[in-house]
Amino acid sequence: MDALIPIRDLADHFGLPLSTLHYWERRGLIQPLRRAGRRFFDSEQFYRTALVVLWRTTGMMSIDDIATVLAGRTQTHDWRDTVVGRVRTIEDQIAKLDSARTYLNHLLTCRHENEFENCPKFRAGFPRP
Repeated sequence: MDALIPIRDLADHFGLPLSTLHYWERRGLIQPLRRAGRRFFDSEQFYRTALVVLWRTTGMMSIDDIATVLAGRTQTHDWRDTVVGRVRTIEDQIAKLDSARTYLNHLLTCRHENEFENCPKFRAGFPRP
């Protein structure tokens, strides 16, 4: 049997407040074992917690999205639809950030300093009606 990890140790390991783990438990994302009224986590729940942390940070997934993915395929929803939607949103964000970086880098070398609205490159991106 796995060594059980107390909730405080799990929270510290992932740099989370206890309230976050309690919330995730209420939402059904994680399921601690209880011993004498205290919460403990086995290795399965440790790695499930790691997934939730990863999906919240790098996947930028909402708690609802994570719950959907963890639930797997149901009669009303396929978890893949959630992931595909998230990937599309991230791709849109990457395109916007790439555009912002390009413009800001141009701004650093623009000859129209203090009159940026007169920059031809800026104006080309906003044609007049």
